[in-house]
Amino acid sequence: MNPIRAKLSVLAISSIAAAPLLADELPVSNCTWCHGTSAQGFSVAPRLAGQRLDYVVDQLRSFAAHKRDDFLATKYMWSAAAHVDSSTERELAAYFSALAPKAAADGDRSLTAEGKAIFENGVPDENIVACQACHGPAAQGVREIPRLGGLSYSYVAQRLEAWRQGYDASAAPMPKVARSMSQQQVAAVASYLSFVSEDAVGQ
Repeated sequence: MNPIRAKLSVLAISSIAAAPLLADELPVSNCTWCHGTSAQGFSVAPRLAGQRLDYVVDQLRSFAAHKRDDFLATKYMWSAAAHVDSSTERELAAYFSALAPKAAADGDRSLTAEGKAIFENGVPDENIVACQACHGPAAQGVREIPRLGGLSYSYVAQRLEAWRQGYDASAAPMPKVARSMSQQQVAAVASYLSFVSEDAVGQ
């Protein structure tokens, strides 16, 4: 059995029997305490199942280098990624990217039409670029650009808000894009993406 798969299988079993420790005390392989035993995410911890391999590696390195500096990153992921070597980064990323994703489907369905329009076409009059220009027509992502399809409403909205507030400023062009969006537009895009299922996402 793949060593990473074996570690996560043991973790999944142990998580049923034991009370969770504080997240910032856990080793990096203990991803599933926050991201779920099937990597479908918990609360504001994002879904890792089906995420782009190169993106996961890039983000682990960003956490380790303290480039991602929002509250949740500094509290949990800085320490989690601090001592992960390059081989382990890729093994973890390969494992999670191979898992079948499931759409969170937790957004506001009444906003999905507006969100889909912004995702596909942007809002030219407000200098908001179409999301699909970088993330792909089915929100599947490419290389270090993340898959957005199926991510939870709360996570997408939280990330956009963090950029609006000036966090993770090196992740161009997202800070500029987020600052151009209204709260209504953020809610609409986050709602739409939460319903994009794995069946609609290409590779």
